[in-house]
Amino acid sequence: MATGGYRIEITPHGGGLRAYVVGESDLEGTRRYWREIAKAARERGADSLLLVDELTGRPLDESDWLDVVTSLQGEGLHKLRIAHVKPQGLQQVEFCEIFARDAGIEARVFENETLADIWLRFGER
Repeated sequence: MATGGYRIEITPHGGGLRAYVVGESDLEGTRRYWREIAKAARERGADSLLLVDELTGRPLDESDWLDVVTSLQGEGLHKLRIAHVKPQGLQQVEFCEIFARDAGIEARVFENETLADIWLRFGER
């Protein structure tokens, strides 16, 4: 689905979902694609998410990630085990992991999709 400055594809992946997002990085677009993911997860009864994020441009900073996580409370993301993959480098996405965990969301960030998938299937809970 194409929306704003990004394109997202959400497909089944094991007991969960795999989302692939490309385009330009911005705060509003990030909020929108996370809401799309949350809606798809609720509709499909997903228990995990492998997000491959290939957004380019100015990366979100610490305050942006805090805004994203707090704006998504109540969307059901706390029910998912989330592996957020940034193949082009983590930029500042580690703040997303920190704020997500503080909000009760089980999330980790990775630069490698294979390692992220292994963590989703076999990693500590």
